[in-house]
Amino acid sequence: MSLEIEQRENEGIAVLDLKGRITVGPGAGAIREKVTELNAAGVRNIVLDLKGVDYIDSTGLGAMVMCATTLRRNGGNIKLVNLNRRNIELLVMTKLETVFEVFADEQDAVNSCYPDRKLKTFDILDFVKNLKSSEE
Repeated sequence: MSLEIEQRENEGIAVLDLKGRITVGPGAGAIREKVTELNAAGVRNIVLDLKGVDYIDSTGLGAMVMCATTLRRNGGNIKLVNLNRRNIELLVMTKLETVFEVFADEQDAVNSCYPDRKLKTFDILDFVKNLKSSEE
């Protein structure tokens, strides 16, 4: 299944709704191309809505890191929202939860792009604690 990317805007921030898999080949390439295109058009902050993403492999993670690095060099960033349990575990396992800002709600991710707004970040530590207690 290839990656589908739908672009929309929320308060001037580009939101990419992703559906499918971010894996080696077309998936990872598609996300890199889209972010490169947006960056060239002057877009600096992007929210990736991962609600429809069921699988991310190491190449997909690498593509996401490359996209974030490109935007950060230009004063922007990538925010992640609506990750499923598996993808959150993947970020924790690879220690990439420190690289990405993760949010449970799209509006919180958008608000984080504006320094004067209050925001509520996703508490990854709380998620891991709850995950461990539910397994016991």
